[in-house]
Amino acid sequence: MSNLQLAPLSNLPVLPVVVSLLFAVLLILGHGRLRYQRAVGAAGVLAALVADLILFTTVLREGPLVYRAGDWPAPYGILFVADRLNVLLVLVAGVVGAITFWFAVRSLDEARQRAFFYPLFHVQMAGVYGAFLTGDLFNLFVFYEVTLLASFVLLTLGGERFQLQEGLKYVIINTLSSAFFLVGVAILYRTLGTVNMADLAVKVASAPDQGWLLVIAVVFVVVFGLKAAIFPLYFWLPYSYPTAPTAIAGLFAALLSKVGIYSLFRVFTLIFVGQVSVTHHGLFLVLASFTMVLGVLGPVAQMDFKRILAFHIVSQIGYMLMGLGFYTPVALAGGIYHIVHNMVIKTGLFLTAGATEEVTGTSHLERMSGLLRSHPVLAAVFFMSGLSLAGMPPFSGFFSKLALMVGGLQAGGYLVVAISVAVSFLTLFSMIKIWRYVYWGPDRGERRLDARATSPLVWPAAALLLISVGMGLGASFVFDYSYATALELMDPARYVAAVLGPQAAAVLAHAGL
Repeated sequence: MSNLQLAPLSNLPVLPVVVSLLFAVLLILGHGRLRYQRAVGAAGVLAALVADLILFTTVLREGPLVYRAGDWPAPYGILFVADRLNVLLVLVAGVVGAITFWFAVRSLDEARQRAFFYPLFHVQMAGVYGAFLTGDLFNLFVFYEVTLLASFVLLTLGGERFQLQEGLKYVIINTLSSAFFLVGVAILYRTLGTVNMADLAVKVASAPDQGWLLVIAVVFVVVFGLKAAIFPLYFWLPYSYPTAPTAIAGLFAALLSKVGIYSLFRVFTLIFVGQVSVTHHGLFLVLASFTMVLGVLGPVAQMDFKRILAFHIVSQIGYMLMGLGFYTPVALAGGIYHIVHNMVIKTGLFLTAGATEEVTGTSHLERMSGLLRSHPVLAAVFFMSGLSLAGMPPFSGFFSKLALMVGGLQAGGYLVVAISVAVSFLTLFSMIKIWRYVYWGPDRGERRLDARATSPLVWPAAALLLISVGMGLGASFVFDYSYATALELMDPARYVAAVLGPQAAAVLAHAGL
């Protein structure tokens, strides 16, 4: 293919970010006109989704794509890199974002919709897209800050006292994380003279002082671990997310923690791979085990619907980290599969909780009862979504956990696999607890919405459930894609060759990476 033909393709990695930011600007200009906000916001969501799909199919057809801002050669300038891993997450983020937007239009009151919800939604999506697609650590920090800015305002949308309290904690903790991030980037730049990820991969591989690099790696574990909410840095998430309106909480559950886990997958398969026995097989597996266990024990004493679901975000992050910790193709594939599964089904569960809250007027389990009789479709969607989260066949959660466990057994991680099985059963117990209190039992008869009026709130969660079912029935296709992506991650030379050229990739090959 000629350079003339390739040039338009090289611009595609930045397209989702540009589209989202463009529509955010258009929405700000039309602030106050609710019909305009809804129409333009919906058009923006669909336009971004089309851009995501074009980028995904192009990368599958052409291989990794690199956008160089101002045509500056790597490692200089701003780069966006699209490969099999991040285009998958970009596409899933676009799908989940579109469905969450649908729910938000139906569920948010007009006051919140008028309070810059629509432009902030698109700013949030732009930050997430940018974090997935950026090719250097400094711009990863920039996009982290974009998501932090948008998420804080969305979290406190409505100005309730408890929202402001938890929002303040959220900002303080994430600002601390940002400070650590800047320190890590500064140390890495002072040591190696670059922040470009591909260039870092080459220089880290040939660096003589691997001990000092291990210290830097631990700094980034802290930074990304706080963003991803892994043990012991998860304490803020279960209490901040439930304070937001349900549509926003669902969006956060799908995207924000996944940006953190994606960063771990990217950095610790591309840059810090020289001491896998210490970082991956040691630190990550220990952190994954504690994250799974403490995340699933948290809901035992909880009686708030959304807070239980928020704790389960933490436990599911542990499964993803488990895949990175074993660092085998099968385990990595299982981790990637589980990221996608969790983005879909966790959002669906939050939207189900939101629909239930709209029906009953509360999120407290003991004040709900009997929805199976009055709202059978809503109950069915929760039941099947809960089974998927717990890892029951034929849903996607079963196959993602199966791949993780097979990969773990192949690597000899019997204890970690046993912990993951136990956590799955405890997750099922939590779902049964919600089912018993909310949907089973006598019908209280105190319903703000009947089954027909609830339908527009149920369909978004049902759509996400259907995606989970499809990922389960098409498990072979999803796993094949995840496995090919895992092989690509475990061969950093492919990424380096796309960004810096084959000569730089040869350096990695010479170093045995």
